[in-house]
Amino acid sequence: MSKRAYFGTDGIRGQANRHPMTAEVALRVGMAAGKLFMSRDDRRHLVVIGKDTRLSGYMIEPALVAGFTSVGMDVRLFGPLPTPGVAMMTRSLRADLGVMISASHNAYHDNGIKLFGPDGYKLSDERELEIEALMDQGLQEGLAAPDALGRVQRIDDCQARYVEIAKATFPKGLSLSGMRIVVDCANGAAYKVAPEALYELGAEVIRIGVEPNGFNINQECGSTHPDAMSRAVKEYRADIGIALDGDADRLVICDEKGQVVDGDQIMAMIAGAWARGGRLLGGGVVATVMSNLGLERFLKARNLKLERTQVGDRYVMARMREGGFNLGGEQSGHLILSDFSTTGDGLLAALQVLAVLKESDRPMSALARQFEPVPQKLENVRFAGGRPLEAETVKKVLADAEQRLNGSGRIVVRASGTEPLIRIMAEGDDEKLVNQVVKEIAGAVKKAAA
Repeated sequence: MSKRAYFGTDGIRGQANRHPMTAEVALRVGMAAGKLFMSRDDRRHLVVIGKDTRLSGYMIEPALVAGFTSVGMDVRLFGPLPTPGVAMMTRSLRADLGVMISASHNAYHDNGIKLFGPDGYKLSDERELEIEALMDQGLQEGLAAPDALGRVQRIDDCQARYVEIAKATFPKGLSLSGMRIVVDCANGAAYKVAPEALYELGAEVIRIGVEPNGFNINQECGSTHPDAMSRAVKEYRADIGIALDGDADRLVICDEKGQVVDGDQIMAMIAGAWARGGRLLGGGVVATVMSNLGLERFLKARNLKLERTQVGDRYVMARMREGGFNLGGEQSGHLILSDFSTTGDGLLAALQVLAVLKESDRPMSALARQFEPVPQKLENVRFAGGRPLEAETVKKVLADAEQRLNGSGRIVVRASGTEPLIRIMAEGDDEKLVNQVVKEIAGAVKKAAA
């Protein structure tokens, strides 16, 4: 695959007002993507745009609008809406393209642009490369005539529509009445819709992270800082805590004691319930190389398989579509329920967990340990540049570590797609050995990166 100049593993991302996250690049994205998705017929073409609550959204959104309208595309603006909501509305409104302005779980000073095709799925690598090629060409070509410029309209009911879609995924005849739920919206895109949906389904809702000011998205709240949720659960004696990230495509859950539940356990919980009800498709679950070996063993014991992909929810989704699976996700809490959504959706995943919790009539702490996890160690090494993973010293240490684990565990070492980090993960039945090999690999990477 060609080297990508703008797009990373999840759209275009970077520090706001620094390349590539500038108004100029956003304008080019709008013009290029607009040209690519304008079909040959003479109907009006439509792009829908949602965003999270970052200050820089006010800069990037109008730049995108200018780009799209200049090539003749009509624009519908949603304002703050979760990423999965934008994907849903792209299909619902029969748009040619959907855009989400968000840097997900990153701090306010970053931002990003994610694109969805008319089917509501994230664009393929090939499609993104086509957009990149057009972005670097002369922008004067293909501009609309003065009378053919795109028109722009704000859609006021998109949040209400998303709430109704979310509620419809909750099992009929089941209610959340009698449940006290803490929901932490990370001062992000779901700050209105998530508490609303839970309340309308009957729950008593304690809302935190619902006062965005442009700067406080993901700041000591949300899925990257679950302590805030855990404290609130204990303080209000809630039954469960739900923490979303800035664009609400992932979640972290804690039980009634405030203890965080691992994403793999949540996948096991939903997979088990769906398999019992005959709803699990594809004969198993799709997850990434980061998912715990314990999840694989849990599924195997139920004659189900775990299919692994590289890290990134788009790769999980691609494998799900290929193999006819309807449940997949990442250990980090990106859960994809393809019966309902074309991308990860924190609120919809939370509703499935709540359904299992309600039907079981047991506390969350009793359901939180679906399997015994294999000891797993993660370490991130920050690096300034270069390619430390290609160093012979690092390759040698890696080969040695794999030999010592000798089939009783796994090692995954990869460069992050969103930050200048090398992520090192090892797991195996011997915890001491796992910790030792991670320490050695991290040491070798640090030396190679120095």
